Amino acid sequence: MELIDRQALIDRIRVLQHSLPEVQAAAVISLDGLIMASALPEGMSEDRISAMSAAMLSLGEQINKETGLGTLEQLYTRGSNGYVVLLAVGKEAVFTTLVQPEAKLGILFLELRKTAEDLARLLNGNGLNT
Repeated sequence: MELIDRQALIDRIRVLQHSLPEVQAAAVISLDGLIMASALPEGMSEDRISAMSAAMLSLGEQINKETGLGTLEQLYTRGSNGYVVLLAVGKEAVFTTLVQPEAKLGILFLELRKTAEDLARLLNGNGLNT
């Protein structure tokens, strides 16, 4: 993988959090479970979040393959205190977000997809079109 601009990834995550305050935390994680960039709250373990995200993505991909559902695009869990949403970022990373329960899912998924596309461009060395 090319040298990544970690600050550009963090800046893009912050833009998402500014436009959607329901997004409490977010991270870009390599497929092998390493944090590439994050905006996680104090006290939240990057190592644990990254390892669990990589494992969830792997399981999601396996079940999609086994059931013939095609390429995994997103996966999420819902708990009483909110959501964890994972989206593929190209073929090299996963974008994990922790979202408050009152989030409007339609808008959320639209904005997360846009953000994941931007993150993929940044990871591939292409800047963002503003």
